[in-house]
Amino acid sequence: MSARRVLLPAAISAEQPLGDGRILAFSGESMGSTWSARVVLRAEPPQALLQTQQRLQQGLQGELDGVVAEMSHWEPASGLGRFNRAGACTWHQLPENFYTVLNYAMDVARATGGACDPCAGELVNLWGFGPTGRYNEPAFAPPSSQQVKQARQRIGARRVELDAARRRAFQPGGIQLDLSAVAKGFGVDAMARWLEGQGLRHYLVEAGGELRGAGFKPDGQPWWVALEAPAAGVEEIAVALHGLAVATSGDYRRYFLRGEQRFPHTIDPRSGLPITNNVASVTVVHEQAMAADAWSTALTVLGAEAGLALAEQQGLAARFLLREGASLREAMSSRFRTMLDDE
Repeated sequence: MSARRVLLPAAISAEQPLGDGRILAFSGESMGSTWSARVVLRAEPPQALLQTQQRLQQGLQGELDGVVAEMSHWEPASGLGRFNRAGACTWHQLPENFYTVLNYAMDVARATGGACDPCAGELVNLWGFGPTGRYNEPAFAPPSSQQVKQARQRIGARRVELDAARRRAFQPGGIQLDLSAVAKGFGVDAMARWLEGQGLRHYLVEAGGELRGAGFKPDGQPWWVALEAPAAGVEEIAVALHGLAVATSGDYRRYFLRGEQRFPHTIDPRSGLPITNNVASVTVVHEQAMAADAWSTALTVLGAEAGLALAEQQGLAARFLLREGASLREAMSSRFRTMLDDE
């Protein structure tokens, strides 16, 4: 039997477990998926505990509702929806969170040579992974090579600019922002920050499969989670989410088939096509869920060779699962490997 593999944080916080605490669970829906949270609370009288539960449920849902209201490309009335419909050559002041997420996504786009580009929403929509004309609707047909070429030309010719001093973004005309590779992770971070603002230091929060944990359970154990894998038979890695977040991007979540060809939802903006690089999934472990979310997508697009090279350059803890025939091969960055401990 193979040894159990665990991923451990580089440092342990001085925060002590709440030995007399209890774990309460919260959940809801957001961003086309579900969210959940497990929070350690001190013992309270029943009525006070009920009020605390209601306050935490509303607060956590409110954080995610705020992200949707600002950054959802599925909601026409969102801040992002209004920006995408705005006239050419116009500047728009953005809410602080919206600006933070867009700025980070643009940084990742520059670092990857455009492999993960928030300005490529038109291509995402063209391939049926946007809010309308979905790939799973009867009338959907994949775009022609000419349609893809024209969309790439439009995206390349018109770029969004950011003005940090005034927290503004420039809409050159027709650019369709899509922050789905970053906003969900930001939502997880927002829930974590909100809990900490309430004086709560021991929790595990999750939205759409992206997770972040801090502190301990009452028994002194960290929040253990198993890394997501695209198929059975992959050797499990358990991560101690103690001051860490984890996100996984893969070709198995959303895709459509034409004949024997698989078209995954991850689009390479450089080619305008769904990825075909044999990457089944990439997992990134990071202190921030937003970063883990963005980099897992970017490294998936880059593929094993270029992705691993960039992960080394950026000091990222990344694990690739690569399709080789009917099996999967694992590849890791050095940062990921140094965090790995075989029991």
